[in-house]
Amino acid sequence: MTPEHGHSPQEIAARLSAGSSNNYLKDMIYGGIDGGVTTFAIVAGVAGAGLSHGIIVTLGIANILADGFSMAASNYAGTKAEVDDRKRIIRIEERHIEHHREGELEELRQILAQRGLSGQVLDEATREISENKEKWVALMLTDEYGLTRDAPHPMRAALATFAAFLLAGSIPLIPFVTGMEPAFEISVLATLLTFFLIGTGKSRWSLSAWWWSGAETLLIGALAALIAYGVGGLFAHG
Repeated sequence: MTPEHGHSPQEIAARLSAGSSNNYLKDMIYGGIDGGVTTFAIVAGVAGAGLSHGIIVTLGIANILADGFSMAASNYAGTKAEVDDRKRIIRIEERHIEHHREGELEELRQILAQRGLSGQVLDEATREISENKEKWVALMLTDEYGLTRDAPHPMRAALATFAAFLLAGSIPLIPFVTGMEPAFEISVLATLLTFFLIGTGKSRWSLSAWWWSGAETLLIGALAALIAYGVGGLFAHG
């Protein structure tokens, strides 16, 4: 079985010294699925109502830009709130270390004991870590508060969401913009394929088989489109 990364002393040192990079996979998949679902729902709903291709394109583009920006802005605000909360916790820990050092040392000791250290090794590890306040606080962030090792980047998370939303959301509109016929049928197939590909890509970071992950994502999009098409059909003769 091929290892996920190298284990030579040089490779380990380089990987650990680089720190943990933030993964924006969740932001991209969230934006991609939502972009495809909402835009295709508009396409299916308007088509179900029997309206013109021009209306589909207009509403679809409006959805991509407005809803995509809204999602990106919401993700930015949410991620920034996480960063602000992280800064608040860091200040609390720094204040506790300064004014309640013995209590914080006991917390550090118990955390290390839970990791399997004991006896003299535990005493030495507690002393070594407590001599570096930055590393001490970093350990408390991960083990006491359950935070990630490194802070996320709000703007990068927002851009990842917006880019994925635009890319996936544009797929259902391409047949109508380019004049391909039959536009709706091509849009259906292209969008379902997009959902499937997003799902198979997601399986790279999960334990699910690629075909199962793809089928699961495809089903989500198909159900959303079916609901929208059905609702649009109710007004076809209104």
